[in-house]
Amino acid sequence: MFKNYNMNQLVLPLDLEIRLQENDIAFAVHHLVESIPDDVFEPFMRTTGCPAYHPRMMMKIILCAYTQSVFSGRKIEGLLQDSLRMMWLAQGNEPSYRTINRFRVHPAVTPILKQAFVTFRCHLVEMGEIKEEAIFIDGTKLEANANRYTFVWRKSVERYSTSLVEKSNLLYEELVAQEILPEIERESPDELTIPELEHIGDVLEERIASINQEIEASSDTQERKRLRSERKQPHLSRKKFAEFVERKRKYAVQKETFDGRNSYSKTDTDATFMRMKEDHMKNGQLKPGYNV
Repeated sequence: MFKNYNMNQLVLPLDLEIRLQENDIAFAVHHLVESIPDDVFEPFMRTTGCPAYHPRMMMKIILCAYTQSVFSGRKIEGLLQDSLRMMWLAQGNEPSYRTINRFRVHPAVTPILKQAFVTFRCHLVEMGEIKEEAIFIDGTKLEANANRYTFVWRKSVERYSTSLVEKSNLLYEELVAQEILPEIERESPDELTIPELEHIGDVLEERIASINQEIEASSDTQERKRLRSERKQPHLSRKKFAEFVERKRKYAVQKETFDGRNSYSKTDTDATFMRMKEDHMKNGQLKPGYNV
């Protein structure tokens, strides 16, 4: 069973407004233009010649087309024949692209746009969407003269830093449990600081030096073998803690370099990786640049 579909049956025309959703952008454009005072449109008034399209209607279809990223006069003309919201705003009128373009360049359109901007901003302030002191400026993106493969990502640094904290804590607890390392006084039970890691490395170095002295002082082969085996764990742990210190310092510098950003370039730390407006390969590749 199919829903009724008959191309040969006459269907009476209905008001297109009922076909639009309640939150359609056309209603916002309609209320915005209708809120503009009538005296703003007086420069378009004339008493001779063919009656002109109403300037409110022309303003509505142009602003609505702009919200859909349509800026060409010919494409706006096409929307008047295809788009329900444009048909409703125009109420059946179909101005040509020449008429649309002539209206856009009319000297009286500039003050209307200014009035529309002020009205729209005041409406947003009343609705609580923006603060009254809010100021917005346009920007542009400039590609930096930096290697595009020298990126440092905030999420990766944070993930590696968390892993480093877990590994250092686990190794410290293992050494304490095996009585290779005495417990130290820590600033935080969750994370070992750089001075604490360095102190652990120094303690392990002293333990290794003590074992070396015992090996040199002993003449028993089995005892020397046992001491060398005992020295293996502190020796490997000392190298790991030295690596932990180096990595922790590197991550600290990287986090400071981010300064609120999500990435930066190693060869130009002021550059942030972003999608550029000019994407010749059409693959959305991130490149180092500046957002001015």
